[in-house]
Amino acid sequence: MNNNSSVSLMYYYSLLFFSNICLSAVATEFLFNGFRDAAKNLSMDGAALITSNGVLQITNDSTRQIGHAFFNSRVLMLKNDSISSPALSFSTTFVLDIITYNGTGGHGMAFVIALSIPLHGVQDGQYLGLLNENNNGNFSNHLFAIEFDTVNATRRFVDFKENHVGVDINNLTSVVAVPAAYHTDEHKNVTVNLLGGEPIQAWIDYDGAAKVLNVTIAPFMVPKPHQPLISWPINLSPIFKEYMYVGFSAATGRPTSNHYVLGWSFSTVGLAPNLTLSELPLPPRKKVNSSTSRIGIVKAVLVSSLITLVFLLFLFLVSKYLRNRRILSENLEDWEFDYPNRFPYKELYRATKGFKETEVLGSGGFGKVYRGILRRTGKQVAIKKISNSSSQGVREFIAELSSLGQMRHRNIVQLLGWCKRNEDLLLVYDYMPNGSLDTFLFDDDRGTDLSWNQRFKILKDIAFGLLYLHEEWEQVVVHRDVKSSNMLLDAELNGRLGDFGLARLHEHGKDPRTTRAVGTMGYISPELYNTGKATTGSDVFAYGILLFEVASGRRPIEHTAPSILQVVLIDWVRECHTMNKLLTVVDPRLNEYYDKKEMELVLKLGLLCSQSIPEARPTMRQVTQYLNGNDILSDDVAFVFSEVNSHDLNSQLRYTSSSKATISSTLWEGR
Repeated sequence: MNNNSSVSLMYYYSLLFFSNICLSAVATEFLFNGFRDAAKNLSMDGAALITSNGVLQITNDSTRQIGHAFFNSRVLMLKNDSISSPALSFSTTFVLDIITYNGTGGHGMAFVIALSIPLHGVQDGQYLGLLNENNNGNFSNHLFAIEFDTVNATRRFVDFKENHVGVDINNLTSVVAVPAAYHTDEHKNVTVNLLGGEPIQAWIDYDGAAKVLNVTIAPFMVPKPHQPLISWPINLSPIFKEYMYVGFSAATGRPTSNHYVLGWSFSTVGLAPNLTLSELPLPPRKKVNSSTSRIGIVKAVLVSSLITLVFLLFLFLVSKYLRNRRILSENLEDWEFDYPNRFPYKELYRATKGFKETEVLGSGGFGKVYRGILRRTGKQVAIKKISNSSSQGVREFIAELSSLGQMRHRNIVQLLGWCKRNEDLLLVYDYMPNGSLDTFLFDDDRGTDLSWNQRFKILKDIAFGLLYLHEEWEQVVVHRDVKSSNMLLDAELNGRLGDFGLARLHEHGKDPRTTRAVGTMGYISPELYNTGKATTGSDVFAYGILLFEVASGRRPIEHTAPSILQVVLIDWVRECHTMNKLLTVVDPRLNEYYDKKEMELVLKLGLLCSQSIPEARPTMRQVTQYLNGNDILSDDVAFVFSEVNSHDLNSQLRYTSSSKATISSTLWEGR
């Protein structure tokens, strides 16, 4: 061998030697068969801890908990810190166990790769301790997670209803989510219950060259299935930085669970090392009250005194029968048989599971609204329960309700019937699965904003519903409580006018009766305080305020508004119109995605409808013509903005504290 060959060979071995040194310096691989001695290797915060027998507990079953546990050394995930740098392959396997004692469970846990630790400013519940409502979806998060979700998704995070595995990229709305399951060798899909209380093994493998992510789960001690649950082509290079942290996060909300990790291995140089499943510790279990001792006592009593037991059982059955009979009993007055559409109280009681709190859809000054299923037809309904100690005017009220039950219109929630029992009055309506409009406009928990096209369509739907009430039915119906919370949305997000608890009827061509001013502060027209006479014009005024709400995403009275002028929505809109800055009030959540002409039409029409002088307001037929483009609302239309004097404003403010009592009593009195 000549000298040149010797030098080349020495150079080759030197290069190979130093390459191995560099690779070992950046490669990460670890194995935890339990965590008894792993505290020095983990960075934990929140509710996370290591139990006495070596189980990593991420959260306990207290409400509103967050727990994090990360490997305390950074892991090289990119070859270098540049956009074009490819992500390295990695592999991990771990055994998780989610145990719940309350029957619901929540909210789940996740394997996480994060840019830095600890994770600051994160939220519990549906955010899984990973992000918050402000940074959710930001590309700058550089966060990758595999979530094991056990709670129904909200409209903000639409994955699956529950019990699913998802891939999260900078966002708690998964890029891919599938029900938790595994595939057998016979190609059968077997569901895995994440809340089953039994350990589950997970495998997560990312091929940096092929840019494919595989996620696999299986029950404890079941070998790794050949077919992954998720196989997703994805390039993680834009998500990762050069160095990242790997670990786990979990959170609880009102529903709770204990979230555990029994063992964990990780590698960036090949498949993660296999866990020794037989060595893994098991999580602690609460002592659950057992009925064994009770059964033993019953058996002993049965053996020693069967006659006594039978007698006690007989007494129990008799008392239960009498109790149910008392609960479901009704004393009908003769006049109640004269009006149609009456439901037996027993049917409504059973439909709502005994008016159980879990069936409550909402509540207000009148009472509560329950979800129910009628046993005779299987039809889902909404049942409003109104209670009052006064019986004055009930007969006349039910007469009007029976008439209202005959109305049929696609934009009116059908009043199916009524029931009176003692001081309780129950109204039965069609069930609207999407709830009320105000929750979409103001409730952040809905998680989904309505687009402008959807909002505009709903406004037209409600206008046609009011037109039907005012002009097209056999009698004039004044709704008297037009507001966003009474605008209900069906399964297709069609708008329907609901809640006729305050509605009044009179013949076409005749004046309505004078009564006490009722309704909701911010929607009540000025003349109603002076005359006490609800008219179709007062409904038009309230519809004008509804137009402002839908356009601005603001409530009529906003006590937390940034300035005094913006507290009362109608004043703010009028001021912006006066300054030729009408579009200033547009809901910022629309992000400029709206038709400017339609928006100006809605706001100007709202100004026209909410004028202080009733005669200056349009009819609902004119409103529908404007909204359909059959009539043009000219730019020079005269708006009469006579100021509400201080006496009227103070009357409205005083009305806030007494509105519930006033409205409730008006259901029975002064009708």
